[in-house]
Amino acid sequence: MRALLSVYDKSGVVELAQALHELDIDLVSSGGTARAIAEAGVPVFDLADFTGFPPMLGHRVVTLHPKVHGGILADRRDPAHLTDLESYGIDLIDIVVGNLYPFGADPSTFTHGTSAQTASEDLIDIGGPTLMRAAAKNHEHLTVLVDPADYETVLAELRDGGSTSSRTRRQLARKAFAHTAAYDAAIVRWFDEFPSTSDDEDPLPPTVHLALERSQDLRYGENPHQTGARYNTVGQTSWWDSVVQHSGVQLGYLNIFDADAAWKLVHDLGDEPAVAIIKHANPCGVSVASDLATAYTQAFACDSRSAFGGIVALNRPVDNATVAAMVEAAQADVVIAPGYDEGVIEQLIAKRKNTRLLEATSPPVAGLQVRQLTDSYLVQDAHHFAAAPESWNVVTERKPTDAERADAELAWRVCGHVSSNAIVLAKDGTAWGIGAGQQNRVESGQIAAEKAAGRAAGGACASDAFYPFRDGIDAAAASGVTVIVQPGGSMNDSQTIAAANEHGLAMLFTGERQFKH
Repeated sequence: MRALLSVYDKSGVVELAQALHELDIDLVSSGGTARAIAEAGVPVFDLADFTGFPPMLGHRVVTLHPKVHGGILADRRDPAHLTDLESYGIDLIDIVVGNLYPFGADPSTFTHGTSAQTASEDLIDIGGPTLMRAAAKNHEHLTVLVDPADYETVLAELRDGGSTSSRTRRQLARKAFAHTAAYDAAIVRWFDEFPSTSDDEDPLPPTVHLALERSQDLRYGENPHQTGARYNTVGQTSWWDSVVQHSGVQLGYLNIFDADAAWKLVHDLGDEPAVAIIKHANPCGVSVASDLATAYTQAFACDSRSAFGGIVALNRPVDNATVAAMVEAAQADVVIAPGYDEGVIEQLIAKRKNTRLLEATSPPVAGLQVRQLTDSYLVQDAHHFAAAPESWNVVTERKPTDAERADAELAWRVCGHVSSNAIVLAKDGTAWGIGAGQQNRVESGQIAAEKAAGRAAGGACASDAFYPFRDGIDAAAASGVTVIVQPGGSMNDSQTIAAANEHGLAMLFTGERQFKH
């Protein structure tokens, strides 16, 4: 038997080579892999001697040779293939061990420069993927290894029966194709991230290539009878990978989904201490205050009934004043914060032993959003607020005061994180009333007003889309708010503006809609 070894990740390759040699398997290798094996005192045949050709074109051509690929691709049941091997003096190769140069979205991570030429020359491997694909294609006869974690499995089968099982070879072939597919996907993403000309201005690429690997098993999926897991882009980490769980039971699908929504919202509220409480992906309490304890107390007071079993996100380390308020309030399923002061975790565990306490870094800026349909996908650029508050238009006779503008900005910011149709009533740094996910805007407004219970009087009302009729304006006025912020753009804008003027309200048009589904 013969094994060809050519790896970038040399973890365990010397030990593998030694074990293969002890099984009387001839070793062929090149470059740094061959040097590492030879320096360990393991006999290895240089690939240049095997093919009769040295590496050329600056090491671009090493394994690309008929004596390599003929030895890999030959169907050993086909007499014509065997005749070709004999005619051209090609020896069979039974095991291929390889993995690829790293390739990330930012070539400066792996090279001395960031130019397209440097990335292409240094990072785009040709021989490696070809080698792995050839071996994986012929997995009925060959074993291909791309993951050091599989070395011991293969060695155990070789020691036990002298060969690998067809099931193992098939599993390893799948892993090899997944490895090369992820590599190609990373290269495509790099081309999209670093377009070569100013003409490449389409925000959405013509193709999207997803290569994902399971990174976290979950307690269950959306419901207990469903299996769930979290996946990362192959070769990349997520901020979720750095999350530390200090206590509580294993996370489930909805814990992850809702905590992600809460974490994005609380980091979208500015620099002041802030708390967001999420229930079923929608905020039921949001507050920004001068200190975290006050922010938590007010966020919980927004809708204390809905807060039970929710997700609490805080943008400051949880201090003793805040934890005192938390242990007196309803139980949360998840608490996520950038840290916890000394003794805080113990206090939370003593009161809420099943609550999952997470410590996390700030979320990154999101890229494309991909959502699966039945058998296709929706893709869009990430959610963001395009229109700055200073660009909003005052469309009423009365202009908002500075305090009303501040209330409007918070209400609008929260509104962008609420499922449509969405109405948010806010006053003095707290979203007192949140109406989410209704089929008509009037009922969302009624829910928001009922939850606010007058606490937003003198504050702001935000609507994620335009009011088509004046009844929405009348409802907002009845709730006691004094300023409305909405996108505008309805054919009945003149009627809603007139209604606002009748009520003595100020009204701002943002010029952008904030639907969320």
